[in-house]
Amino acid sequence: MMRSSVRRKLLLFLTIALVFGVFLAAQQENVPAKTPNIVIFFIDDLGYGDLSAYGALGYKTPNLDKMAAEGTRFTNFMAAQAVCSASRAALLTGCYPNRLGLSGALGPESKIGLNPDEETIAEVVKQKGYATGIFGKWHLGSKEDFLPLQQGFDEYYGIPYSHDMWPLHPFQARAKYPPLYWINGNQQDQPIRDLEDASQLTPRITGKAVEFIRRNKNKPFFLYIPHPLPHVPLAASSKFKGKSERGIFGDVLMELDWSVGEIMKELNAQGLDNNTLVIFTSDNGPWLNYGDHAGSSGGFREGKGTSFEGGQREPCIMRWPGVVPAGRVCNKLLSTLDILPTVAKLTGAKLPGKKIDGIPFVDLLRGDESKNPRESFLYYYRKNSLEAVRKHNWKLVFEHPGRMYEGQLPGKNGQPGAAPEDHLYPKALYNLTRDPGERYNVLEQNPEIVAELEQIAEAAREDLGDDLQKRTGKNVREAGRVND
Repeated sequence: MMRSSVRRKLLLFLTIALVFGVFLAAQQENVPAKTPNIVIFFIDDLGYGDLSAYGALGYKTPNLDKMAAEGTRFTNFMAAQAVCSASRAALLTGCYPNRLGLSGALGPESKIGLNPDEETIAEVVKQKGYATGIFGKWHLGSKEDFLPLQQGFDEYYGIPYSHDMWPLHPFQARAKYPPLYWINGNQQDQPIRDLEDASQLTPRITGKAVEFIRRNKNKPFFLYIPHPLPHVPLAASSKFKGKSERGIFGDVLMELDWSVGEIMKELNAQGLDNNTLVIFTSDNGPWLNYGDHAGSSGGFREGKGTSFEGGQREPCIMRWPGVVPAGRVCNKLLSTLDILPTVAKLTGAKLPGKKIDGIPFVDLLRGDESKNPRESFLYYYRKNSLEAVRKHNWKLVFEHPGRMYEGQLPGKNGQPGAAPEDHLYPKALYNLTRDPGERYNVLEQNPEIVAELEQIAEAAREDLGDDLQKRTGKNVREAGRVND
C-alpha cells in the first residue's frame, strides 16, 4: 500500500514537471536554450574583392578563408550606405541612416551624432543580460553625449572617427584637424601622432577584444570590432610590414586576417566556439582613387561614395558551427540593416520601440534556401538623396550627380587621384542577374519593371524623403545634437 502511494505521488510530480516544462517551452518558443555570443567585425573601406575567398590577388587571408569554409559566404550583401558614419549607424540600429537624420562622415567637431534615444544592438541584447564591448572605430559622434558608453556599450577602446582626420592629413589647407587620440571609455588616452603609432591600430584593438572575451567567458556577450583599416592612411605593424606581394595594402589585409584568427582562437580556447555567431563584413567599398593604397571592388562598378554595386556590395561571412551551414554560398539579397532584428530574434530580445528597416533572416541563416526575407533595397546618398532602388536583381538608378572614379588616373603611394563629385549619371535600369557590373542600360526594353520599381521609390520618398525631389519624409527622426 505504501509503495502504491509513493508511486502515485511520484507520477503526480512528474506530470506537473512535464506540464510546467511544456509551458516554459511555449513561452520561449523562439529562444534557444543558451543564447549565442555575437561577434561582429566591421572593416573600413574593404572592397568586395579584397579577401582571397572573394578573389583577392597578391596576398592570402587564410583565417577568413577558413571561416568561409566553416560557415556561409554571402555574395549579395549590402552596406546600407557607401560612407562611414551613415553605414555604421545603419548596422547598429537596423535603420536606413537618413531615417535617423544622419548622412556622410561626421567630422571631429561635428555637433551631431547618433541620437541616444535610438536603440542599438548593444541596448537590444542588454535586455537579456549580455556584456557589450566595442574596440575600434566609432564615428557616430565624437562628443561625449554620443560615445559608445551612452549607446549601450559597457566598454569602449578605440578611435572616435576616421584616422585620416588628423594633423597629417594631406589637405590641411582645406581641413584643419585636431590631434587624434585613443578613447578609453569616455576619456582621451594616448595620442596617435604618426604612422608608427597608427601601425598599432590593428594589434591593439585585437588585444583588447581578446581580453574582453576572457573576462566575459561565463556570460553571453556582444563584441563589436570595427577595425579602422584599410581606410587610408595605411599602416601595418612590424610583424606584417613588407610581407605581401601587394605592398602596404596587402600587408594591412594580412594583419586584419591575423586579427580574425586571434579572436577565433580565443573563442575556441574558452570553449565558446560552438555558441558564437561571428559576422565579418565591411562598411562600404574601396576608396578607388587612392590607387595602390585602395582595395578592389571585385569587378563591380565604382566604389566608396557611390550608389553603384562597387560602393555598397560587400564581402560577408557568417559562422556558427552546427547552426550556420558550413561551406555554403548564399546569393540572397541581404543588408547590414538586417543584422539587428536577426540578433534580436536569436537572443529572444525585444526589437526597438521605434520603426526600423531591417528584416530578420534567421531561417535563411540556418540554411533554409526557400526563404527570401529581403525583396527590395534603397540606395540613398548625400544628405538624403534616393539615387537607386532595387527589387530582387532589377536595379533602377535615377538621374543624379555623383562621384566618378572611372576614367580617372588613380593616385599612388598614399596620395589620391581625381574623383569628380559632380558627374551626372543618367536614369538607367540594370539586370544584375546578367549584368552585375551595371554596364547595359535596359530601361527602354522593360517599361513594366521600371513602373514597378518607381512604385517602390515613391513609397520610399513618402516615408524617408528625397533631396533630389526636394521632398521630406513623414518618418524621419532627428539626429542627436549638442548645444554650444
